[in-house]
Amino acid sequence: MDRIDAAVVGAGAVGLAVARELALHGLETLVLEAGPGIGNGISSRNSEVIHAGIYDAPGSLKTQLCVAGRRALYPYCEAHGVGHRRCGKLVVAATPSQVEMLGSIERRATANGVEGLRWFSGAEARELEPALQGEAALLSTATGILDSHALMLAYLGDLERAGGGLVLRSPLESAVAGSDGFVLRVGGAAPLEIGARILVNAAGLHAQALASRIAGLDPAHIPRPWFAKGNYYALAGRSPFTHLVYPVPEPGGLGVHLTLDLAGQARFGPDVEWLDADTPDAIDYAVDPARSAAFYAAIRRYWPGLRDGSLAPAYSGVRPKLQGPGEPARDFMLQGPEAHGVAGLMNLFGIESPGLTASLAIASEGVRRLGL
Repeated sequence: MDRIDAAVVGAGAVGLAVARELALHGLETLVLEAGPGIGNGISSRNSEVIHAGIYDAPGSLKTQLCVAGRRALYPYCEAHGVGHRRCGKLVVAATPSQVEMLGSIERRATANGVEGLRWFSGAEARELEPALQGEAALLSTATGILDSHALMLAYLGDLERAGGGLVLRSPLESAVAGSDGFVLRVGGAAPLEIGARILVNAAGLHAQALASRIAGLDPAHIPRPWFAKGNYYALAGRSPFTHLVYPVPEPGGLGVHLTLDLAGQARFGPDVEWLDADTPDAIDYAVDPARSAAFYAAIRRYWPGLRDGSLAPAYSGVRPKLQGPGEPARDFMLQGPEAHGVAGLMNLFGIESPGLTASLAIASEGVRRLGL
């Protein structure tokens, strides 16, 4: 049986970042991906926003890794030719009752160490974005956008230059933990068994299901998965905004916000649609056109000039949540040997937004928790 130093399951942004970090530490690292290409899961269905670190609780992993990841991501994109733009975003208090909520967001962002914040009155915000309506706005100059697929290709290039590799259409069917690492049974067209000293579960929506197939891991350490679907609508025609525009947050998400891609095309979303699906394989990613009525209403709170018929269903994504509807938000779970007692195993649970922004920092912290 062939042996390697480390196996990472899942070739999304976080999985590739972790594999890159392991390879840069001198470990022979292999990424196992069940699908036909990289980034076909969560990483293919997001807003491609570089988050500043505004919203999550001070001291939480989400905050620490978002801020550290964002600070690392801009120079990384610059050095690797990854398309990106530091366009900034406006968080808008649409009504007088939301102004104090916006003030709380500003105070939290400051406590989180977010740089480049500026408070605008409604009139000042309209000077910046004439189509905008609101009582006040908070500008985050550290927020931006990027080409997420180009980022993943850059991670993969670093991995391969460091001696690592990627195998596609190779699902991990089971793993057995032993005294000297793991025996991995890999499926696909050419099934095989390999040994690995380190195993990283970066399977996204499938992380809990994968963890349940690791013999030697106590099931008590596998949290229940929840799935929250977010739908996006595209704007027909040219966007009147040059910044990203966010409302004050709503339970389960950041509200229906406007994001831009690198070509300037605007899209709105995501909303929050809790799913009853028991497994990721049962998820329907189709966007229901009937949801557009709620989108028009939400968007017009900060952009009253949105015309009827301007929105078209675009795509949807699903967040892997560790809490259900109405429950307090939970933090990223980087579950290493100190938590579950299995040497060499790292489970990444609940890696939702801002996971893309935090990917480099998640990789660094995950590898640190493995004792490397």
